[in-house]
Amino acid sequence: MQKRAIGKRRAKDPSAGGKRAPQEAADLTALYESPEPRLTGWQEEREGFSVSDPADTDSQGPDSPSADPRHEDTPAPQASSGPSGLAGGVEVLKQALSTLPNGPGVYRMLNVKGEALYVGKARNIQKRVTSYTQVSRLPRRLQRMIAETTDLEVISTRSEVEALLLESNMIKRYLPRFNVLLRDDKSFPYILITGDHAFAQITKHRGVQDRGGAYYGPFASAGAVNRTVTALEKAFLLRSCSDAVFSARTRPCLMYQIKRCSAPCVGRIAAEDYAGLVEAARDFLSGRTSGVQEDLGRAMQDASERLDFEAAARYRDRLRALAHIQSNQAINVEGVDDADVVAAHQEGGQTCVQVFFFRGGRNYGNRAYFPSHDRQLGPDEVLAAFVAQFYDNKPPPKLVLLSHLVTERALIAEALAVRAGRKITLACPRRGPKRALVESAAQNAREALGRRLAESAAQRHLLEGLGTLLGLERTPERIEVYDNSHIQGANAYGAMIVAGPEGFRKNAYRKFAIRGEAAGKDASGGPSRGGDDYAMMREVLTRRFSRALKEDPDREQGTWPDLVLIDGGRGQLGVALEVFAELGVNDVGLAGVAKGPDRDAGRERIFLPGRPPLLLEPRNPVLYFIQRLRNEAHRFAIGAHRAGRGKSRLRSSLDEIPGIGAKRKKALLLHFGSARAVERAGLSDLEAVEGISTAVARKIHGHFHEET
Repeated sequence: MQKRAIGKRRAKDPSAGGKRAPQEAADLTALYESPEPRLTGWQEEREGFSVSDPADTDSQGPDSPSADPRHEDTPAPQASSGPSGLAGGVEVLKQALSTLPNGPGVYRMLNVKGEALYVGKARNIQKRVTSYTQVSRLPRRLQRMIAETTDLEVISTRSEVEALLLESNMIKRYLPRFNVLLRDDKSFPYILITGDHAFAQITKHRGVQDRGGAYYGPFASAGAVNRTVTALEKAFLLRSCSDAVFSARTRPCLMYQIKRCSAPCVGRIAAEDYAGLVEAARDFLSGRTSGVQEDLGRAMQDASERLDFEAAARYRDRLRALAHIQSNQAINVEGVDDADVVAAHQEGGQTCVQVFFFRGGRNYGNRAYFPSHDRQLGPDEVLAAFVAQFYDNKPPPKLVLLSHLVTERALIAEALAVRAGRKITLACPRRGPKRALVESAAQNAREALGRRLAESAAQRHLLEGLGTLLGLERTPERIEVYDNSHIQGANAYGAMIVAGPEGFRKNAYRKFAIRGEAAGKDASGGPSRGGDDYAMMREVLTRRFSRALKEDPDREQGTWPDLVLIDGGRGQLGVALEVFAELGVNDVGLAGVAKGPDRDAGRERIFLPGRPPLLLEPRNPVLYFIQRLRNEAHRFAIGAHRAGRGKSRLRSSLDEIPGIGAKRKKALLLHFGSARAVERAGLSDLEAVEGISTAVARKIHGHFHEET
């Protein structure tokens, strides 16, 4: 592959809007004087998109490995500097045309700071870049992009599909603001039946699928997985315990008593019979349900004829568990076995995209996405951008049903097939049962968008009320709320939650593990005053805003708050004021929220710098909004503290031995059953453990039996 860096100059940020521009580039320079605000992202509770508009029919594709040896970057000569503004951007592109290839590839437009403005792919790069020089045919939003362009880089590829894959990879790496950006930081949960143990385990799995076994999903939520796993345990009596717990059992656990496990750990079932249960569970999850139910029905009938009514009742309960799963998940649509249904609905300049997951003929749930995009984009354009990136971190099914015909459908399907290693079909059914599924998804999208619009209007009204109450110069677009959680200084955590016009931005939440004196330890590690809330708040705010000053001093990335709320009274507010004064932060609103007498909710006092505290009417909607913000920060802080406390409880005495990593620790626990048994073990017993050499055994023995 070849890479070219072409043309550099200085340009001012554009800001004009509208659909079409004047005819000559030279006459347009004056339109691009004021800074262009960054566009906000597509957002769902834990997953989001950010949309600006791509050029022409450029599409966003799924990801591909960035270290692909076929993508060999080589430097290219740079063009000379040119004038600023739109005319200057056009000049940069014109200078580049003579060196651009006529084949497929990816191009990247950069601004004066070297930041990526847009990444696009094309079948013919030279023709595509030429289209950008014809400014009279470009929408105003693309003219803004050209006006900011000071540099152009090009990478040649061997095919358009390869260009689509590379384009997506570069979009994720550089996050250009004129592209559709998929910020998908949350994976979907799966059901895993392990294949690396003689007695397979059934469990919920999220993340990289690197453990041997069979994966079934994705499910739209963890709750759907948990309910299905519970029903499968009742139906097939598979174990859900970890391998370490399995090997340490000497008698059946509670799961056996409540008839959700067959107790293979203590030999209550033969290996062959357990393997049969595992195979039946795999058949059921793969969609072969009728045979499984027929086998259980025959077994129940045989037990009844033998007058073994207890066994017949057990088979009856297993059949009921399977019927429960099917009643909640089963569908009967011919040709729909493994498929995703993706439907979009637009209203009021906004779009909702609903995704329904069908696997093995069962509905595994749905999830809604709400893009923020230019009002000129139609649902087909939004849907094309969505589909091209949605399967970047998850395997696509064999069939994807769409509510609208998307551009470059064949190319997107081919790119998905390259990633999946099998044929992928994108279809937009017009009639029949499949169309009914799409219309059902579209109806869900319509209803979800209606709720979203109502919530957005109410949220905006509350933000305006809060800004007026606190005397802010403008309505806050980003609110950060801070709280601490600890038990007498132990496992202390600070928490930051973020809220805005679209609600809580959970992908912007942050937690801070408290260090140093505030955590109850001095510099030498000895005990100190613990539970110092003021010191904790000082540390959290100092770390947060010191980093903000370092990473975004010009406040161009949208990460600076308009308002900071502190969970606390005058003391915590004073600490925050001191931190802001030390760091030179003087343009961020600040307030403290303290509970009233006897810590009664509804009698909160709001502390402001240099003003007496405010006490709102109990039924004031703004007070409810403040309580909701404070409670969310409290919830997140307590969750971080509990997770840290649980992790510290899981630490054992083996963690203190130098040279004992996770593998040796696991071998010791599997052999002896507990850390206490390892402490009491003799040297010869330690040497008998697989993977523990004589030298390591002596180190372990010496750690617990130091000679005096």
